Amino acid sequence: MECQECHERPATLHFTQYVNGQKSEVHVCEVCAKEKGYMNYPEEGYSLHNLLSGLMNFDTSTIKGPQQNTFQQVQELQCPKCEMTFSEFKQVGKFGCAVCYDTFSSRLDPIFRRVHAGNTKHQGKIPKRQGGDLHNKKLMEDYKSKLKRLIEDEAFEEAAEVRDKIKALENNTQDPEEGDPS
Repeated sequence: MECQECHERPATLHFTQYVNGQKSEVHVCEVCAKEKGYMNYPEEGYSLHNLLSGLMNFDTSTIKGPQQNTFQQVQELQCPKCEMTFSEFKQVGKFGCAVCYDTFSSRLDPIFRRVHAGNTKHQGKIPKRQGGDLHNKKLMEDYKSKLKRLIEDEAFEEAAEVRDKIKALENNTQDPEEGDPS
C-alpha cells in the first residue's frame, strides 16, 4: 500500500480516526506523518535513560510551604566529589560517584517510592561472615522500629523487652544471632 499523501513511498503508518461517528483511515509513510503532524517523536528515538529521566520529572506544583523552595535548591545541587549536577545525571542515566547518592538523596526518595512501590530502603541479605557490624546495625534498626511501633500500640510490656534487647546489643553483651526483632 502506498502513502496517501505523497503517493511515492510505502505506507508504514496506519491511523484510524473517528470524527462525529464517522470512521476514516489514513495510510502514510513516516516522512509525511512527521510533516503533517500525525506523530511527534524525537529524531533520536527513545532510550532507557530518557524513560527514567521522564519518571524523575514529577509535578512540583503539589508541593506546598517551605518544601517548594527547598526543591528548587536541591535541583541545582552539585556533588562535592565529582561535581556532577542532577540535570547531568538525568542526561547520562548514572551517577559519577558514590557521594552522588547522598548529595541527591532528597531528590531520589520520591522517585524510588514511585518506582519501587513505596520502598526506599534496601532490604537485602547481609553476609554472615563479613557483615557482623552491618548485621548488628540492621538488628538495632529493626529493634528500634519495633519499639516505636509497640509504644504507638501501647504494648508497653513487649516494648520493655525490646528496649532491654536494644540496651544489650548496645553493650555488646548479646550475641547478634540471638533474638528475632519481628
